[in-house]
Amino acid sequence: MKTHDGRNPGIPLDLSWVEAARVNRSAVERRSATLPARRSVKQAWQAAWLLRAITLMDLTTLQGDDTPGNVQRLCAKARRPVRSDLLVALGARELPICVAAVCVYHEMVPVAVKALAGSNIPVAAVSTGFPAGMTPLDLRVKEIEYAIEMGAQEIDIVISRRHVLTGNWAALYDEVRAFRAACGHAPMKTILEAGELATLRQVYQASLVCMMAGADFIKTSTGKAAVNATLPIGLVMCRAIRDYAARTDYPVGFKPAGGIRTAKQALDWMILIKEELGDEWLRPSLFRFGASALLADIERQLEHHVTGAYSASFRHPMV
Repeated sequence: MKTHDGRNPGIPLDLSWVEAARVNRSAVERRSATLPARRSVKQAWQAAWLLRAITLMDLTTLQGDDTPGNVQRLCAKARRPVRSDLLVALGARELPICVAAVCVYHEMVPVAVKALAGSNIPVAAVSTGFPAGMTPLDLRVKEIEYAIEMGAQEIDIVISRRHVLTGNWAALYDEVRAFRAACGHAPMKTILEAGELATLRQVYQASLVCMMAGADFIKTSTGKAAVNATLPIGLVMCRAIRDYAARTDYPVGFKPAGGIRTAKQALDWMILIKEELGDEWLRPSLFRFGASALLADIERQLEHHVTGAYSASFRHPMV
C-alpha cells in the first residue's frame, strides 16, 4: 500500500472500469454460504475475537425518541463497554477496550461530544438527508458542514440511490466528491443502502464509483431499509475494495450496518474480512460494525465464557 495520510484521495472517474464490472450471483451466494463454516472460533479464541469486535464497533442510536439522557448513557457504555469483573476474569483488565466511535443524529452531536470528552472516542454523525438522501444537494452539503461545526469527527453520508439505479455514474461521482470536500479532515463513510439497489452488479459498481470519488469507507446500509447488511452484499463490496486497492494501492474501509445483532453474526463478518481482505483490515481504521443491540449480546457471550452460564439480557443494558 502507498504511504499517505491514511485516507483514500480518490481517482478520476473511470467509466470503462465501472461498465466492465460483472458479478456472478450464484458464485457470490455459494461463497457467502460457506464462509461461516470455513473457520471455527471457539473458547479463548472466541472471547478474544469478541473483544476485538467491540473495538471495531460504531455504537449507534438513530431513533426518533433519542434524548440527551439516552445518548449520555450510550456514551458511558462506549467508554466502558464490558463490565470490569468480566475483563478481570478474561485477563483483559489492562487492555484499552472501548468502541471505535459513537454514531448519532446531528441534534445529539454536542451531547455526545461532551459526554465523550477526554476519551479519544470520536463522534460520528449521519448526514446528507439520512436515511433517504432525497433533499437538495446544497442542503446535504450544509448538513455535513453543520455536523462538523457541532463537533462531529466522522461523517456517515448517504448517496442518491437514483443515480445508481439509472446508471448516472458521473452524477454519483460528483455528489460524493462534493461530500468529501465538505468533510475536510473528517473521515467519510459512504452508505450505499445496497438493499435498495437492483443487482449485485450495481452494488459493485456503486462501491467502485464511491471509492473513486474519495470515500474513506463504504457502508452497506442505513439500518432503516427492508434489507440491510447481508453477507452476499458484504462479499461484493469487499471484492470491490480489494480490486480498488490492487489497482490504486489505496485501502478503503468497510462498514456493515443494520441487522447485526448477535455475537455469532459479528464473528461471521470478521471471518469474511479476514478471508477476503486480510488481517490488515481487522482494525478500526479499516473496518467498523454499525450496531446498537450487538454489544449487549457480545457482553452476554463473554459472561458465558467466564461462568459457563448464559445471563439474562437485563444484566447487560445498553442505556
